[in-house]
Amino acid sequence: MNSSPSPAGRATDRRIADDLQAAVDDGRDPNGRASVEHLHAELARRADRAGLLDVAYRTVDSPIGPLLLAATREGLVRVAFHLEDHDAVLQALATDISPRILRAPPRLDEAARQLGEYFAGSRRAFDLPVDLRLAHGFRREVLDHLLAIPYGRTESYAEVARASGNPKAVRAAGSACSHNPVPVVVPCHRVVRSDGSIGQYLGGTETKVWLLAMESAA
Repeated sequence: MNSSPSPAGRATDRRIADDLQAAVDDGRDPNGRASVEHLHAELARRADRAGLLDVAYRTVDSPIGPLLLAATREGLVRVAFHLEDHDAVLQALATDISPRILRAPPRLDEAARQLGEYFAGSRRAFDLPVDLRLAHGFRREVLDHLLAIPYGRTESYAEVARASGNPKAVRAAGSACSHNPVPVVVPCHRVVRSDGSIGQYLGGTETKVWLLAMESAA
């Protein structure tokens, strides 16, 4: 069997090699030394421009700890709390979506800006494209409904199950919230138990309490 690359494959390899060399050249300082940070940024920019970057990520500081943000070309696909182990989250994204993943902050600049405004109390609704490909079936229905829960309001898991089309699926609604890949932006923190108690939260109960208190005080 001939395992040599096809002409199209060789052309792609040459294009990638050329981009890598150009990134190295563009990343050199005035003395000709390559800056690792500049090199990485230039490589990510070129990969994105060439359509070779499937998932971009960055981290942002917040009052609830560092958040990992990841986005596909379709939109924000992941927000991860520090409790989740960011390295493990990135590995899961590489497995579930694509191994073509790089730290590329520019794709996430708008998401970072809007999250900053939200935590500062000047934003009550996000205007961001969201990619919910990691949620399927009833979980996706629940997440779609969560986007309609207004800032400063809460619903019970039972109410969410009913609004999502399956009144008996209260536990499934809770599971959808606990596996929400885009917390804060898709506000699962606004879902509480029927008795009014907080319930569980992927970012920790204290984080959920803090988010609800922030919104109720606005």
